[in-house]
Amino acid sequence: MTSVLTPKPTKRAYATVNPATGEVVREFPTLTNEEAEATLANAHEAFLSWRETPVAERVRLFRRAADVIDANTAELARLTTLEMGKPLDQSVFEVGLAPQMFRYYADNGEELLRDEEITVPGFSRMITRREPIGVVLGIEPWNGPTYQAMRATVPNLMLGNTVLLKPSEVSAGSTVFLGELLARAGFPPNVYQTALVSTEQVSAYIADPRLRAVTLTGSDRAGSAVAAQAGKHIKPVVLELGGSDAFIVLDSADVAKAAATAATCRLMLGGQICVSPKRIILTDKVAGEFTAAFTGVFATQKVGDPFDPETTLGPLSSTAAADLLQAQYQDAVDKGATVLVPGGRIDGPGAYFQPAVLTDITPDMRLYREEAFGPLAMIYRVPDADAAVELANSSQYGLGGNVFAEDPDEAQSVARRLDTGAVGINTFFGAPIEVPFGGTKNSGFGRELGRSGMDAFANIKNYGTA
Repeated sequence: MTSVLTPKPTKRAYATVNPATGEVVREFPTLTNEEAEATLANAHEAFLSWRETPVAERVRLFRRAADVIDANTAELARLTTLEMGKPLDQSVFEVGLAPQMFRYYADNGEELLRDEEITVPGFSRMITRREPIGVVLGIEPWNGPTYQAMRATVPNLMLGNTVLLKPSEVSAGSTVFLGELLARAGFPPNVYQTALVSTEQVSAYIADPRLRAVTLTGSDRAGSAVAAQAGKHIKPVVLELGGSDAFIVLDSADVAKAAATAATCRLMLGGQICVSPKRIILTDKVAGEFTAAFTGVFATQKVGDPFDPETTLGPLSSTAAADLLQAQYQDAVDKGATVLVPGGRIDGPGAYFQPAVLTDITPDMRLYREEAFGPLAMIYRVPDADAAVELANSSQYGLGGNVFAEDPDEAQSVARRLDTGAVGINTFFGAPIEVPFGGTKNSGFGRELGRSGMDAFANIKNYGTA
């Protein structure tokens, strides 16, 4: 088959830049067009045999992959911290999610793929079966490079698809190493490949009939571009985009628990996580007690070297990310926001940002409508639950949300009215492996993980017998 890739030069942009120092540690060349074509051709060829591999053999390889990643957690976590700056213990936690994912699908793959028999008049037997469709392209971000890569990869490999994984330009090292670990685990060649491709090559892949589907985790701008291209070529796409999750605390809440949960979850990964609760919405009754506890956590963070065990907050992923957050912060301050915990860009080498808390955010401020991707929290006060729901749903995003209230009827009422893909009630919901994950509105569409992680890119095929 002739490739749609064109022989024009591509930008070589993959590089590990230590965000703690600004030092370029390693550079990775973008694939040439010839290499990109070979990568896609190999993935397609591998699919033809991988789809015939018995589920029991896939299960065996999944268990082996989990063991190999476990054995290399220290190195994979070190690379993650070096590339994106989160404290080492948080990188260790993230890397540990990948073996969990492999083991979940190993334990449940046969059941998730089991034929469904349905009684249909006129047929002696009707079976619905999930079958693979081909090569899937995963376009993944830097904030959880191992977890995000495997969230796109593991369900598809269990289904029988093959995967090309394009990492963020700043986290290629950890993703390349992850590919090496899967090869050590015994996966056949080219079933999973790290594809260091350019934006132009991504577009060419999407246009190529051998590429059957795309999943992207990233910005709404990137999601819009990929969705437009996939739609043009009539290919399924899953988009997990930005989030500006609301954390609602109502009159009956356990305020101490709510404040501790909100602060911990807002600061994890340096605030650089889509499901982080970025907008804290408090009823007037609980606002004083909550704010005192919440701001106390922000004010006592130790910002510094992410390899130092005493550090609680490392640098942001890049100077560009830190500069963007500073611009959003300064815009709010200049327009009258009240500073509860002062913070902002820290002078010197590295992409450091002192965590900050603001209140009195108004619609003319960038932070009201934009996602704050870093250790910057916003507190809003409202009179009651109805006002909290209205404010929460005013965002263009709808990824997740959290409601804290000891009154179960009120908590459920608020949760039902939130226009989001998930809600945690008296807990942080996060993204459990066992259930579908995704959002509404500008947070994207489609679902990953659970059974949905396979159904998204499965041919759900019916067999009817007379």
